[in-house]
Amino acid sequence: MIDQSQHFFIRRCVSDILNGLSDGLTHFSGTSRAAVIFAMQQDSPLLICDPQNLLKGHEPIFNTLFLENQNWRINDKVQRDRKKFTDIIPLKDLGLAGLLSHGGYSGSVFFQHWFTEHHPDLCSTGPTECWLEDAVWRLAYDLANDQDIYTGISGYFLKEFATHAVRDYIIDQMNMLIGWDTQIRIYPVLDAILMISETREEGCWPEGRLLIIDPGMINQLDFLVRFQEDVCPQLINYKHVRKLLLTVERSGRYLVSDGRAILGICRDTLPSFSLCADFLGRHGFLKINHNKVCSFADGRFNSTNYQARLVQLEELLLESHLERSDSFFLFKTVVSLVHHSQAGKHGCTIVLDLNPTPVAISGQSLTPPLDLRKPYMLKMVKSLAKVDGALHIGADQQLYGFACLLDGRSIPGEDRARGARYNSALRFTSEHANIIVVVVSSDRPVSVIYQGVDVHSFCAWNKRAGSVYTCERLDSWVGM
Repeated sequence: MIDQSQHFFIRRCVSDILNGLSDGLTHFSGTSRAAVIFAMQQDSPLLICDPQNLLKGHEPIFNTLFLENQNWRINDKVQRDRKKFTDIIPLKDLGLAGLLSHGGYSGSVFFQHWFTEHHPDLCSTGPTECWLEDAVWRLAYDLANDQDIYTGISGYFLKEFATHAVRDYIIDQMNMLIGWDTQIRIYPVLDAILMISETREEGCWPEGRLLIIDPGMINQLDFLVRFQEDVCPQLINYKHVRKLLLTVERSGRYLVSDGRAILGICRDTLPSFSLCADFLGRHGFLKINHNKVCSFADGRFNSTNYQARLVQLEELLLESHLERSDSFFLFKTVVSLVHHSQAGKHGCTIVLDLNPTPVAISGQSLTPPLDLRKPYMLKMVKSLAKVDGALHIGADQQLYGFACLLDGRSIPGEDRARGARYNSALRFTSEHANIIVVVVSSDRPVSVIYQGVDVHSFCAWNKRAGSVYTCERLDSWVGM
């Protein structure tokens, strides 16, 4: 039987981890909620803590998985000793739509499963799953100890876990592909990559590919240039490495390192395992054997693949009064324009006017409008998108103007950290019905704005620092 003091301690531990997990993943992947279900002992009721309503809508599946089916309580491998918290028996992702999850059994917390959002633009789910795995370990550790020595450090650690999550995932992949016996030390490599990514050379951001390989695989490479062993540049000398990247810039070649020094330059034939930092200017990608692990920019790692999926735009168009074929055509047109703008590294604004009669917008009006259903017109529109101002596209798939100026009165929710393009779109859509604005910034992800709100970055949770959340019974929550 758990007394009142112990119950509050459990809530505090869960809340601190949930806050840190949500904050950390939000910096890594964009707005991210988190939730957990757990049972302290084998015969304890299942509890849920979901203050952000992440799991809302999944009640039927949780009822089926955990209430109607009690098989999760059967696990003879769990040692009923809270000091055995390190012996965690992992539980894999449940595969729920729109969610990532990870759980485990342990002596201090018999059963727990953590959840967060599965963003559509992830390079890989691996680092996020490692993040959730650490949340499982943290709760097991915190509840294995006495209340009087609790520090709350787990939440703070999870908030700053991005580099650790990336490192843990890389180590997992290395162990599977080449075994445990490797000389590569990942933390120094990750630090060097971030330092190089922030170092300009003659005002230019780094471009080129840096290949990290296990020393035992050097013979698998086709070297074009091999540096003398006793004078190889050290990877930690990031300014020197930044200069050497110029030798492989915009080419099919790689600058090669064994994790400590730069060994030379090789062709694009890769060994059985390799870690590659692909520098693309303001941002770049970290890859394992051509597969993206994460991106990096502004001195930190991120999950985004920098490819606009525009899921929110697709949903808004499907919910509109347009015919399905018309909404699909408009969606494909916008995606093409967005990708062209991103490839050209210039921003643009696209106004989708779904009104029967397009609204009047100040700008370069076209008479007659351009018919976007004609294939050759899209190429013309891509050129017009480079001009400062917005493209004005109607529901009839016609381009009514370009270089349009979006005006409006100031509204709550504006973000002064963003430019005039973004905030003008917020103001304009708040004053005009049936208008969707897509904003492409040269150095940020794409924003879809509707009714004065950025539908991707809305704040789903107004939390207060130090909050201790309620843990309610799962059977009561499912019956709500």
